[in-house]
Amino acid sequence: MDFDSNVEFLRLAFYQIILTAGPLLAVALGVGLIIGIIQAATTINEMTLSFVPKLVIVILTFALLSNFMLVSLTDYFYFIFDRVAGLGFS
Repeated sequence: MDFDSNVEFLRLAFYQIILTAGPLLAVALGVGLIIGIIQAATTINEMTLSFVPKLVIVILTFALLSNFMLVSLTDYFYFIFDRVAGLGFS
């Protein structure tokens, strides 16, 4: 294995992280922003008002996207293990 293939594997790993965790983080960011704007507009500073809806929506998003994330990670690991098996140390 040369340096370029190692960099390519690292790039694929970072892309896989973004692809897998990105939707959950984007939903959490969006919900937090909306709730923060509502709290600023109404001057309600209750901590549970920002935590509970975000938790519920992120859990629902995780439930909806779990199949996509699992299939994506499974394909990635099949690719990585296939490449490792193809090295053929002798």
